[in-house]
Amino acid sequence: MTAALSAHELIARHRSTLDQALEAIRTRAYWSPHPEHPKAYGENGSLDAAAGKAAFEALLGSRLDLGQPGTDDWVGGETSPYGIDLGVTYPHADLDVLLPAMKAGQRAWRDAGAEQRAVVCLEILGRISDRTHEFAHAVMHTSGQAFMMAFQAGGPHAQDRGMEAVAYAYAEQVRTPDNAEWTKPQGKRDPLAMTKQFTPVPRGIALVIGCNTFPTWNGYPGLFASLATGNAVLVKPHPRAVLPLALTVQVAREVLAEAGFDPNLVALAAERSQALDSARAGGTPMGEGIARTLALRPEIRIIDYTGSTEFGDWLEANARQAQVYTEKAGVNTVVVHSTSDYKGMLSNLAFSLSLYSGQMCTTPQNLLVPREGIATDQGPKSYDEVVADLAGAMDRLLGDDARANALLGAIVNPDVKARLEAAGGLGEVALGSREITNPDFPGAVVRTPVIVKLDGAKPDAEAAYMSECFGPVSFAVAVDSASDAVELLRRTVREKGAMTVGAYTTDPEVERDVREVCLEEAAQLSLNLTGGVYVNQTAAFSDFHGSGGNPAASAALCDGAFVANRFRVVEVRREA
Repeated sequence: MTAALSAHELIARHRSTLDQALEAIRTRAYWSPHPEHPKAYGENGSLDAAAGKAAFEALLGSRLDLGQPGTDDWVGGETSPYGIDLGVTYPHADLDVLLPAMKAGQRAWRDAGAEQRAVVCLEILGRISDRTHEFAHAVMHTSGQAFMMAFQAGGPHAQDRGMEAVAYAYAEQVRTPDNAEWTKPQGKRDPLAMTKQFTPVPRGIALVIGCNTFPTWNGYPGLFASLATGNAVLVKPHPRAVLPLALTVQVAREVLAEAGFDPNLVALAAERSQALDSARAGGTPMGEGIARTLALRPEIRIIDYTGSTEFGDWLEANARQAQVYTEKAGVNTVVVHSTSDYKGMLSNLAFSLSLYSGQMCTTPQNLLVPREGIATDQGPKSYDEVVADLAGAMDRLLGDDARANALLGAIVNPDVKARLEAAGGLGEVALGSREITNPDFPGAVVRTPVIVKLDGAKPDAEAAYMSECFGPVSFAVAVDSASDAVELLRRTVREKGAMTVGAYTTDPEVERDVREVCLEEAAQLSLNLTGGVYVNQTAAFSDFHGSGGNPAASAALCDGAFVANRFRVVEVRREA
């Protein structure tokens, strides 16, 4: 295959960026090569806002032909949470044709070495970055995120996570030298001398099982970690959110071909939706189940999955031939004990609970508040006052419909709406949900969050707060004391898992106890956030997303463990 992009050219173009990424993961300081502001795009080949929107609209009703082998049908059926049919169709694969074709290119990709693979991956990310405006609309209309969130989380933040994975992958591969000269003294005899060669070799074909809510942000780490370590990658998107990952596959295939590699190293596995009619009537669409089929194929040696605990557990138990990385459900908890900035605490929590209608795996669900109240800079506040004041802060935040639409986005699927509507029957409603009209998208389902008061000492309340209620539902759980809050936190993380934990306290002893629980149960902790950083946000190159140490996830995004087992080092030695 003739390369339009030489290795030398790609290294010259991207090596400095790779070095900066390597420095960033070493120092954990802030760094991002991808601009967050929409106005930063439109020069040097990148699409501006108008061009990006036009590119997205041109995709509607089209057939996205990726040119991959084994296509036996064309499938689609995505409906935007904002109420429009996308009408895009994608190739449906005959796996017995596609998988062998994917495997065929791995030898050359393996032999290219860690550096060349890394810079090819950075070229892919660079071209995706140039199309950030287009990708933002694709993410918005498959996930229900508001445009600005779709732009940032689905664009630069997702690209940062992909680049972070490439940096970790490169660092782990070059930890072992390519060659070594080994000499062992033998006293009066001639020394033993060996020449040794070490080659990182891929496990095989990697499967990325995408999610509905964050198709790129959650999909890119596994995709680029596997690709950078020499594996071919098959991307199986969620049936509701195919377009962003299909565009990603399209870009990856173009770059691989231009760099002289087999484009089939990255391919798409879209599935037929079997229940689209019932989905439009309010049901849950179910695909044909190819994720389950693929997960058991012997060719699949790595699986990255984000989604329900049920299927994540099934993958871990049954896909025994593969290295499985899962991000599943958890019950995220905030301990509210005391604060020196009551207004700031309320504002921070209100934003955290409202962002993207609570449809983030990091959104807090349980707020543990001592029933006798908390100490604040505004004097003592009772449990009822804290809950009422938080409800008031959320009312003020979301009182303007335009601002509410920009924060909430749309409800991603009917299951979330059903949970929201049922939440009021679980306890006393401190903040009711209201319907908001989106003037730009009248078909969007937009609802403000609900807060329900629960007594932590009552067994019937436990069934609610000890289960994940994904969506805009939070529980204000009254507990007897700070020590009870800490122990409930421990039990929740240990039994149900947590992607995030938050705590507000001015008491060093309480802070120590909360910190100790998070260290022992491996949960990421945010303390006393009152400004512009929120418990449900993490920054690539610095923050770890998940830990891999509690039931919510078996891996962290991103650390050495996330990439190191995607390849093995094979040694060839000979006498010197």
